[in-house]
Amino acid sequence: MTDYAPAIATREIEDDRVIATRWTFPPNSATGWHKHGHDYLVVPTIGGTLTIQDSEGKLHDYQIDLGKPYTRALGAEHDVINRTDRVVEFVEIEFK
Repeated sequence: MTDYAPAIATREIEDDRVIATRWTFPPNSATGWHKHGHDYLVVPTIGGTLTIQDSEGKLHDYQIDLGKPYTRALGAEHDVINRTDRVVEFVEIEFK
């Protein structure tokens, strides 16, 4: 298994309704394994390919496109990994 540097999480907003975090993924970085406690929206700010490791350990590559949002439900469990040689970034907005 490859060791990855931590992705950079910058809390942009947190109030009684939402948490907005900018996730910057330098090459060979990852969020680390986590489970989402809220429904959330992702808005890519630097497009690229990210790899998701699912709860069974399987890897899935996903292309995220600048400005093209997507959503995920509460309870999603995964590690998000940048295995490329380019920076990838998105803003994650969690709904409390």
